[in-house]
Amino acid sequence: MAPAMAIAVPSLHSFCANLSPAHQKFCPLHSSLTNSSPLQQRLCLKAKTLPKKKLLHYVVAAAESEEKKDEEKNTFSPFRFVTDNPSSRGAIQLPDLPADDGNVGQMISRMENKGRDYGSYVQVGKFKWFVRETGSSDTQLGTIVFIHGAPTQSYSYRVVMAQMGDAGYHCYAPDWLGFGFSSKPQPGYGFPYTEEAYHEEFDKLLSELCIDSPFFLVTQGFLVGSYGLTWALKNPNRISKLVIFNSPLTTSASIPNLFWQLRFPLLGEFTCQTPIIAERFVEGGSPYVLKDEKADVYRLPYLSSSGPGFSLLEATRKATFKDLTSRIASGFSSGRWDIPILVAWGISDKYLRQLEAETFQKNNISTITVDMLEGVGHMPQEDWYCEAHDVVHSKK
Repeated sequence: MAPAMAIAVPSLHSFCANLSPAHQKFCPLHSSLTNSSPLQQRLCLKAKTLPKKKLLHYVVAAAESEEKKDEEKNTFSPFRFVTDNPSSRGAIQLPDLPADDGNVGQMISRMENKGRDYGSYVQVGKFKWFVRETGSSDTQLGTIVFIHGAPTQSYSYRVVMAQMGDAGYHCYAPDWLGFGFSSKPQPGYGFPYTEEAYHEEFDKLLSELCIDSPFFLVTQGFLVGSYGLTWALKNPNRISKLVIFNSPLTTSASIPNLFWQLRFPLLGEFTCQTPIIAERFVEGGSPYVLKDEKADVYRLPYLSSSGPGFSLLEATRKATFKDLTSRIASGFSSGRWDIPILVAWGISDKYLRQLEAETFQKNNISTITVDMLEGVGHMPQEDWYCEAHDVVHSKK
């Protein structure tokens, strides 16, 4: 009988990335040894020599044991969205001594200077856009514009755009109006939060930034991320290349529960005022947990005021998701779009299936290239920025 194949360390990552979230925390590559249990430590020591089936047995057994301990804790709680991950618990957990407790104002003060890497404000008409910029306008390689999705912000591109700036590109990453650090107009007063309004204001921003030549567009995510794609469909002569990270691309795309909750009266108003809504969305689509310093930045706009929550609420209720994906699927199909598209897909995305990218490619096989990224979730630029940089920098 041939000896059982041992798992080499480099292959452990793909092995672990395909485990369920419940099992991943017991996997060597997804566990911190600092506070790990004896079982996790033994797994790490044996990882180099254990047969794959044996390692899987240990991981599953550990997860099932933990599940039994937590059975009594798994009863329904309307606040589970707030309390079931480490970074969120850290935001609301009370200290042992009441005298050490801080209020919301102190928390905001601690975080208010975080997350503005490479950014400055650009006044466009009556609105202020927060725009991150790297590289130089003197570059010969061209301009890249990075577009984020809801409910996040341009902060997710900070590392990728810094690397692309160093590589010789001139990069911009704006926070959409209503998101991140940009203006958050009160719904019904000067900005309707519709797709057409976003396109119109985006055109004004590009004009203010003097982006006239065809540029390289990178988009990701739901809602305003999709508006980046529909803007490209209206302006193909302004696009030199398009890179799409995980985004809804076909009519079969599933819509995360967050957006359905926002559409319900009262429930939507309650949900949109959850301070940790963005960080939980990021973690919900990823195999990883955000570090506290990153979670702080995603949390800050929603913690600072009610504006971002109500902006998200209005934008969600004005959106027509099925119509959006229908226009995206047909607009980029063969015969209607001939500019190169690279779809870089995190296969560990909890919101969108791998089939989404594959189906999208079939509609225009000569123009669309797909790269599948192992161990990467819904936001490749945040989960694994090295992979995201390689994709954006590729010549495909």
